[in-house]
Amino acid sequence: MGEAKRRKELGLPPREKPKELDLPKLDKESIQKNVRSFLYKNPIIPFAFYGAAIAALIFSVYNLVKIYKLI
Repeated sequence: MGEAKRRKELGLPPREKPKELDLPKLDKESIQKNVRSFLYKNPIIPFAFYGAAIAALIFSVYNLVKIYKLI
């Protein structure tokens, strides 16, 4: 027997459906403006990010070479 029938026989009201969460709307233009203003104030950030990414790539390739004893 389904839950709906059992609830009806017991005299209980139908089960309430969970309400969907209302996520806040993202204002893409505002976020874009904030990111650009932050990067204009701190122009070293992109260079630091790319440097860290290249360093991580070199480090991982070095470890792979060392593990597989290719050198």
